Amino acid sequence: MKVSVWYNNEDIRIEEVPRPKPGDKEMLIKVISCGICGSDIVEWYRQPRAPLVQGHEIGAEVVEVGRAVSAYKPGDRVFVAPKVPCMQCAYCKNGQYPVCSNVKERLPGGFSEYVLVPQALVENGTYRLPDSISYDQSTFIEPLACVVRAQQLAGVHSNQTVMVLGSGMSGLLHVKLAKTKPCRVIATDINPKKLAFAGNMGADITLDAAENVAAPVVAENNHRADVVFLCTSAMSAIDQAWNCVDKGGVIVFFAVPHPDEKVTIPINHFWTREIRIITSYYCGPPDIEAAINLIETQAIEVDDLITRQIPLQDIADGFRMVMEGQETLKVIIKPQH
Repeated sequence: MKVSVWYNNEDIRIEEVPRPKPGDKEMLIKVISCGICGSDIVEWYRQPRAPLVQGHEIGAEVVEVGRAVSAYKPGDRVFVAPKVPCMQCAYCKNGQYPVCSNVKERLPGGFSEYVLVPQALVENGTYRLPDSISYDQSTFIEPLACVVRAQQLAGVHSNQTVMVLGSGMSGLLHVKLAKTKPCRVIATDINPKKLAFAGNMGADITLDAAENVAAPVVAENNHRADVVFLCTSAMSAIDQAWNCVDKGGVIVFFAVPHPDEKVTIPINHFWTREIRIITSYYCGPPDIEAAINLIETQAIEVDDLITRQIPLQDIADGFRMVMEGQETLKVIIKPQH
């Protein structure tokens, strides 16, 4: 079978490897759709594990199950989480699933014709796709689940003003979810085409991030933002977040800068204003279930985020599109094409 092996963003190779045979408690899935995530192109984050097969936003069909697997059968349409928490440790019992210290198995990368699903993920990380969710739509389950968790951590609720810095794919999912609360949403980006996307997807105010965004936030909204989501790693956006959050508000680092970049927090200024600064990294089973429901019920539309669907052999072009980011939101790899 063919797999895409990532060495770095400029060196992505299509290689031939043996098609795996599932053990008694494993299953083999055929990848129909797999999205390129923004984190897939972050070299400092991925490079320590290279070379590797990337891809964790999967829509697939079960093709073979082990003798001890009874919950699934060939032909089942599934989404499989990249990893699953143990649900038993203190972190999991406290709802902090992304920091579970007992995660031992991960889903092999989805930029591949077939994927062998390990036992832990067969038992606790596989979800049947409702008939109304297409394989392409299923590639949004994991990123939307991460957005669900981030907004829950931030305590987003109705009638708040939510500011989204960076109107890429994850930023637009934040826009869409915040509008379901409903909230007043301000979106920024340096790319006018992405700002247009944000406006079309519900943002009440769109601002050019190359300008001073704090002043128009107050002018057009009468106050600063209750919640600010950083969906870009740009240092300039972090400075904007400090200036745009209101008293008693919260800033969420949904994306982070390069580890060599030093972030200076105006802690003395924030102290008297009771500003919270939090991070949000991944999601948990409840968030995945919520994301599936949001897509199934069409509370969140995702088809308008899909900009390209390309075969596995052209994945290097897909990575280039995502890195350039001028007109691309979601690129979906189709390994069976």
